[in-house]
Amino acid sequence: MGKKYTIQKTPFVVPTTDGKIIEEHFGNATNGDSKVSIAHMIAPSGWSEPFQTPKFEEYTYIIKGKKQFIIEDETIILKAGESIKIEKGVRVQYSNPFEEQCEYIAICLPAFSMDLVNREEFIK
Repeated sequence: MGKKYTIQKTPFVVPTTDGKIIEEHFGNATNGDSKVSIAHMIAPSGWSEPFQTPKFEEYTYIIKGKKQFIIEDETIILKAGESIKIEKGVRVQYSNPFEEQCEYIAICLPAFSMDLVNREEFIK
């Protein structure tokens, strides 16, 4: 009988060009699990990404700082200790327009994949 648990000590660090730190602990990039991804993220001040309409649910828990969500046409700002679940198929934009970096945990069901994220072309 094999182990009934997995300890992750070396998450996959996703290469980025926007200053964001993404450490995937479980998911497609780390262990090939397409059912769920769990990532620790740090978004620098001024960070943003294009709107997207993912084919996965995304849960976000804010550890430090604040994060802005534009969901459809509503702007929501979460701070440390708050969390949100965004349903799949919902148009959303994530950003950190604040002076302090934002540290958070993201969980995607099914796992995050570029094939499922459906990002729009970025327009600043």
